Amino acid sequence: MSDSNTVDDRDRLSALVADATRRGADAADAVLIRSTSLSHAQRLGQIEKLERQESFDLGLRVFRGRKQAIVSSTDFSGAALSELVDRALDMARTVPDDPWGGLADPDQLATEIPELDMVDAEEPASEVLIDMARRCEDAARAVPGITNSDGAEASWSHSNITLAATNGFAGSYARTDCGVGVSVIAGEGTDMEAEYDFAHAVYRSDLEDAAAVGTRAGERTVARLGARRMPTAQVSIVFDPRVAGGLLGHLSGAINGTSIARGSSFLKDSLNQQIFADGISVIDDPHRPRGMCSKPFDAEGVANRKRAIIDNGVLTTWLLDLSSARQLDLETTGHAGRGTSGPPSPGPTNLYLEPGNRSRDDLLGETGTGFYVTSLMGMGVNGVTGDYSRGASGFWIENGEIAFPVTEMTIAGNLKDMYRSLTPADDLEFRYGTNSPTVRIEGMTVAGGG
Repeated sequence: MSDSNTVDDRDRLSALVADATRRGADAADAVLIRSTSLSHAQRLGQIEKLERQESFDLGLRVFRGRKQAIVSSTDFSGAALSELVDRALDMARTVPDDPWGGLADPDQLATEIPELDMVDAEEPASEVLIDMARRCEDAARAVPGITNSDGAEASWSHSNITLAATNGFAGSYARTDCGVGVSVIAGEGTDMEAEYDFAHAVYRSDLEDAAAVGTRAGERTVARLGARRMPTAQVSIVFDPRVAGGLLGHLSGAINGTSIARGSSFLKDSLNQQIFADGISVIDDPHRPRGMCSKPFDAEGVANRKRAIIDNGVLTTWLLDLSSARQLDLETTGHAGRGTSGPPSPGPTNLYLEPGNRSRDDLLGETGTGFYVTSLMGMGVNGVTGDYSRGASGFWIENGEIAFPVTEMTIAGNLKDMYRSLTPADDLEFRYGTNSPTVRIEGMTVAGGG
């Protein structure tokens, strides 16, 4: 999006919220999201999809006393926006009071907008995406043992987010995303396995080579052939980085301000307490340059910053937006996110577990007998109790080394116990929005049927 369009969007939103206050709102804010995306999919070398999509959506939130209402529109004409204000004001007359709603105070607003280098100015031609997907799939299919393909995809997108409010805030930021991935099948008959791999980056120049992604996908798939089930046991679990980030996702859900305010989190009484081992830190950094989830301010215009969510094993903060902070009589941490059709809610940005001082091979060697998990299935996590039970597949560890593939397993424990016994390796890479090195957790239950 050009700078002139960004300025136009700010002006449009500023005029819209000003009109809402002139017509009866006590306060208002509005968000506008524009996006352009390109996507290509192919299977066995044949193009199945080649699309370009452009979209834009605007959401208006108005306050009348303690009542708030939100409406959205994809029509930016003067008449449509005038009707949008009418609808929002009418809705705000009839909804229940929200004692925690309201805009940020001026001293909470972001005033210095950091440059995060989140926009790759070059939009790739269709031929570039086609070539990326082709090389990815060809490399995967070239791995000996691969017998079929579920297809490869390559994509690029550009999004621009603009926010304006009657408290004086007006700001915009943009980001791009480029990705490639493939899923393939190995084996035949009853001995077939499927696996995948993918890569994403803000800049296409930073994206991992498509052929390398494909080769890794093929090798992972072939390595799963001959998988077996193992009997129930208490062993250490080693989580591959691709799935270890899920443990951080459960953490961020448990310290989400909305869950804490409702009293529905297993960590509700754990603030400023040690929940990980000494030396463990989990960081949330909205200002990471070229980060997949970076943003210079939150969805309420509040200043945000890098925080150690876990510092030397201690839980230091909740993830708060304005509403949850007010419920808890605390200050917002600048973690609000928002779409165009709903109110803000808290959530992480670039969340990662700091690496440890052991290599992945060291963790495996110290494990003796255990389970190296590369894939998780199901959503068997109780956010109230912390009980954890997931379907899993991966590889059995014997004598500290990868021995053979296993499948149709269940791993179970409680997240409080799991966090306390977690040991990170030193192989952290920033590949996703939430990133973790390889981690080992001791004393989990593994159930199969072998």
